[in-house]
Amino acid sequence: MSDRFKDKTAVITGSGRRGGLGEAIAKRLAEDGANIVISDIGNQRDAATGADHIGSTDEMEAIAADIRSTGANASTCVCDVRRLGDVRALARHAVDSHGSLDIWINNAGIGYIMKPLLDVTEDDWRAVIDVNLTGSFFGVKAAAETMVKQGRGGRIINIASQAAKSGFPHAQAYTSSKHGMVGLARSAAIELGPHAITVNNVCPNHVTTGLGAWQNEYFAKVVGAESVEAYLEAMAARIPMGRPGLPADTANAVAWLCSDEAAYITAESMNVSGGEEPH
Repeated sequence: MSDRFKDKTAVITGSGRRGGLGEAIAKRLAEDGANIVISDIGNQRDAATGADHIGSTDEMEAIAADIRSTGANASTCVCDVRRLGDVRALARHAVDSHGSLDIWINNAGIGYIMKPLLDVTEDDWRAVIDVNLTGSFFGVKAAAETMVKQGRGGRIINIASQAAKSGFPHAQAYTSSKHGMVGLARSAAIELGPHAITVNNVCPNHVTTGLGAWQNEYFAKVVGAESVEAYLEAMAARIPMGRPGLPADTANAVAWLCSDEAAYITAESMNVSGGEEPH
């Protein structure tokens, strides 16, 4: 472990699933000495939050236990990011449990409601926007309220996507929500800059997490690939670095944006795509 983030506390929403981006980010920041708050919705609330796609309370605690086993501090806090009260309670948990709130990662998202445009329902649209975009806004707001009060600056990072820059079929709500994060970061950065709080997005291309594996199956069928393996081979062939992303690629980018070296970087949407997304 290093002491890069010693005495700093990081909240990562949507970090309660094994093999997910949130887990990778949490463990990367813990390696650099941060106190970690693992947060997820904990249990199914409605049709949009099926048990196969959320972090359970048991899974959250298991990830936190992994982090504690390395000597870092970690706690868990259930949060439905669609509810501002829950998100504010998550910020209070960070301060009450670890003494401060210094890093906030908006990672919670829905990437598993994919349909042709003509089949998308009002409930589908609202479910994705409510979690991905409104949930991120609530995270920015709650984190900023606490960070401004503390008076010691901070880092806010949204996990956006290549879909924040380019359109994709069967992903109207998802693409819209991720594009919205670009505007959210740009606007919030202007207001929070005087408080030494930076606001940025990280935009990974496809990563085969648990969610990513579901997307592989779905889009392999959409494009008529012979198999998931053939679909992934075609994906790798169009990426200059020759492979899809890994959770560690996103986690490393987040860690840098949280560091002192990135203190003058704000309002940006950083591609982590192996050159697949050039703008």
